[in-house]
Amino acid sequence: MSLFTVPEYESRLRKTKLLMEQRGIDVLLVTDPANMNYLTGYDGWSFYVHQMVAVFAEDAEPFWIGRKQDANGAKLTTWLDHRNILPYPEDYVQSDEHHPMDFVVDLLHQRRKAHASIGVEKDAYYFTAACSETLQQGLPDATFINATLLVNRVRIVKSPEEIGLMKNAARLVQKAMTIATQSIEVGARECDVAAKVYHAQIAGLEDIGGDYPAIVPLMPSGRKTSCSHLTWTDERYRDGDTVILELAGCYKRYHSPLARTLTLGKAPQAVQDLADVVVEGLEQAISAVKPGVTCADIDQVWRNVIEPRGYSKDSRLGYSVGMNYPPDWGEHTASIRKGDRTVLRPNMTFHMIAGMWTDDYGVEISETFCVTENGAQVLAAVPRRLFQNL
Repeated sequence: MSLFTVPEYESRLRKTKLLMEQRGIDVLLVTDPANMNYLTGYDGWSFYVHQMVAVFAEDAEPFWIGRKQDANGAKLTTWLDHRNILPYPEDYVQSDEHHPMDFVVDLLHQRRKAHASIGVEKDAYYFTAACSETLQQGLPDATFINATLLVNRVRIVKSPEEIGLMKNAARLVQKAMTIATQSIEVGARECDVAAKVYHAQIAGLEDIGGDYPAIVPLMPSGRKTSCSHLTWTDERYRDGDTVILELAGCYKRYHSPLARTLTLGKAPQAVQDLADVVVEGLEQAISAVKPGVTCADIDQVWRNVIEPRGYSKDSRLGYSVGMNYPPDWGEHTASIRKGDRTVLRPNMTFHMIAGMWTDDYGVEISETFCVTENGAQVLAAVPRRLFQNL
């Protein structure tokens, strides 16, 4: 049974087809698992083999195309008529003789789309060079258009139901972050804390269980906090360590990320000073959020705080976030950074990650928020400060 109502999926499909029409696309081949889920409800760990959702401009429903072994999963999780679930045979799976895109080519020939304008997600993680070559060789008279972010741009404004799922994800990350900050102590192994974080993320709360987040817990310690994307090791925490925690709650594939930083013992003055600036800049940037301003406007508010203090941040301040699968919970559309003229609208959701790193240490403090008519609604309720485990 699909997660949302059929009218919601039909609304998403209409918006997608409108963008297809504007781009002159007759058929859209969607391979991003999150976009497949968004349009059909399909939810399975099957993206290690080739799969897609095909949207034909003239059809009321899209088609799910995937491995025969996964077809029953499509029947159970999507809103599609079972006639629109098209499995390919097992000898197409990781084969030197057949490629799943050959199956798609045959379908497009059957549907008289050999000369059509076909949109493909060229920069999606799971659309390979072999996928592209197979389609082009099998459809030499078709016109291929890069439609990488077409569905992502529809996803950027959430429905009230989606916002509700993200609020549940925020409740999950509150629990995970609390357990993480309480578990980190001198002598504890990083991997043992990571295990507690995973348990909290997945076990969830009494009324809701958790899902697997699209990104593993990022939790560097010591000098490794100068790096933004390191995970855990089997090393033990030491007195004086600074530790960064970037986690997410995930509920029904919808994410609410959250980052906090703590020190074991009294924080070094340089770390405390950086944390103070990060918190002030984050709070000022969040307070500037409202419909009609741009991502670049929010970034400038942040810079107006940190730059007079002698700090700089080369990386973006945030990005749109929502439903996703590994390896990323971001939506790959709007970024809170200089030059991004995306205008904020109600029910857009962002992860604002105020992180800065030196060669020896770093500080990350972040919030996931929803744009409302009255400003930003922060989803999680965790103290916005540098934690110190004394």
